Amino acid sequence: MNAEYLEEWIRKAEEDYEASLTLIRRRRQPTPNAAAFHSQQCIEKYLKAYLVKNEAKFPKIHDLLELHRLCVAINPDLEKIGDLLDTLNPYSVEFRYPGEEVTVEEAKAAFRTMRKVRDIIRKTLLLEKP
Repeated sequence: MNAEYLEEWIRKAEEDYEASLTLIRRRRQPTPNAAAFHSQQCIEKYLKAYLVKNEAKFPKIHDLLELHRLCVAINPDLEKIGDLLDTLNPYSVEFRYPGEEVTVEEAKAAFRTMRKVRDIIRKTLLLEKP
């Protein structure tokens, strides 16, 4: 395992976490599409970090469900986050284009879901609480 590569995935995941946190807290001029996107991106990067730590190859994709399938093949205990990933998965692409909008409430729900999954994956990666 390349420790620097793993650390970079974790750092990038935390950048998305911080971006989502900052955006979700905005009262004036909310940006729910961006907040939900960064919530999805945080988990995408944490799943990839898990795969890197376990020396598993993965394609360049944004699909949390496919990444999850690869992670479960390594650790069946991660099956428990599947329903949570179903909630976050659409925010990677679908809401990045005109015609679809995320509400403020949906963005807040995505953020809460992301925090739950983030905590589980960080624990699985044996990372301390940030």
